[in-house]
Amino acid sequence: MMKISIIIPVFNEEKTVIELLKKVNKQKSDDYFIEIIVIDDGSSDNSKKLLTTNKDLYSKFISLEKNLGKGGAVIEGLRVANGDFILFQDADLEYNPEDYKKIFKVIDEFNAEVVIGSRNLSPEYTRVYNYFHKVGNKFITGLFNLLFNTTFTDIYSCYLCIKRDLVNPEKLKSKGWEQHAEILATAIKNSSVYYEVPISYSGRSFEEGKKIRGRHVFAVIYMILKKKIFK
Repeated sequence: MMKISIIIPVFNEEKTVIELLKKVNKQKSDDYFIEIIVIDDGSSDNSKKLLTTNKDLYSKFISLEKNLGKGGAVIEGLRVANGDFILFQDADLEYNPEDYKKIFKVIDEFNAEVVIGSRNLSPEYTRVYNYFHKVGNKFITGLFNLLFNTTFTDIYSCYLCIKRDLVNPEKLKSKGWEQHAEILATAIKNSSVYYEVPISYSGRSFEEGKKIRGRHVFAVIYMILKKKIFK
């Protein structure tokens, strides 16, 4: 039976984290085993309290005393993951865990080693979101495709699923938003079978708690170039 570790970094997501975990738990199946790993990244709201009082909603819980950034929390999750595959999940309800089955299907049927859930492949629904975020995502996706000879449509989707042995967490250098590009580039270099599947998306506004900002795109571009230049 295939085992998937779901890594969920949490930072000040008291309004959504429990609902998100309930949705993740509904995806459990007799066809595969799901390990749910939650990392509280030094939250200053009630996220940690909610998580410690709902232990039945996850398999492993890591509490960080101070905020390490999303990438730092991801590294901690990767260190304890036991799954054959790793799937990254944000705690903000922008992405719907019901789309897991699409990702797992291509792994099972086509032996995919890397799968991205794309918001740009005719999803069932997509909330209209920030124009400049979409432009930035298209630019970095195009740059990545050019340098790594791929045809992805949405490399900065949260839903990235990789075979666990493709990426060694001890060798990851970044702890910011650019880490996603580092993980994807490393996985692509070490694999030969990668797919995309359509997923739905309900993006948040800044007022609703969205954390990524335009300035992060520069760090992402630098990381993509770095991973291509330095083998």
